[in-house]
Amino acid sequence: MSIAVLHYLAAAVTDRGRKRPSNEDAFGFSVEDGVYVVCDGMGGAAAGEVASSVAVDEVLHTLVGHRSNGTAALPALAEEAIFAANHAIFSRAQRNHRLNGMGTTMVALVAEDAHVWVLNIGDSRCYRLRRGRLEQLTLDHSLVEEQVRMGRMTRSEAHRSPLKNVITRALGTQSRVTPDVFGLEAEPGDVFLLCTDGLTRELSDQAIADLLQQGSSLEDLCQSLVEAAKKAGGHDNITCMLVRAEI
Repeated sequence: MSIAVLHYLAAAVTDRGRKRPSNEDAFGFSVEDGVYVVCDGMGGAAAGEVASSVAVDEVLHTLVGHRSNGTAALPALAEEAIFAANHAIFSRAQRNHRLNGMGTTMVALVAEDAHVWVLNIGDSRCYRLRRGRLEQLTLDHSLVEEQVRMGRMTRSEAHRSPLKNVITRALGTQSRVTPDVFGLEAEPGDVFLLCTDGLTRELSDQAIADLLQQGSSLEDLCQSLVEAAKKAGGHDNITCMLVRAEI
């Protein structure tokens, strides 16, 4: 069976929301190289902003540079990019005590024709909208979500839990980290949403799906998602990136 040769369009919007004094989210993408990254930083002072920016820069640098040389398979390169970002953040925090403890979540998508790889660490998510159905592709690395998956907590209990902000895996907080990496096949018309929890804490999956089917441009859809999250409370920074597969 032949696999369609696809190309991709992308857009992204980030906003500090209504409650936070600064924006610790970061994003970056290269449509030409098929690399898309969203991060949500954490840490005191400006440390979260540093961690998320470093992570985006390292992943783009590693994947864009190596892909042009065709030196290795993409899944291995993607993991190499994660390890490089983790090392850069961790070592920088070790050298500067004001950055101690900084880290960031990350969700990334790497595409080559119809082949797509998704990577994630933390609770930033990747969704896919296909023929009107929204599916969460990633699993959150958070305490409450892991409790839900083990049947020790209900979804409603998780939503009310004072521990819902506890992340069990992040870039830069330890010397080594293991990302989730998996591959899938894209189809024409698929829309991938990469987002931070500032969106998913405010909007249900159904609300997100409804907004994504409004038929607007990717830029307008991103802005609509952000504005809806702000209207619902905007308690955290909000970042949305949309990537659409086309023939």
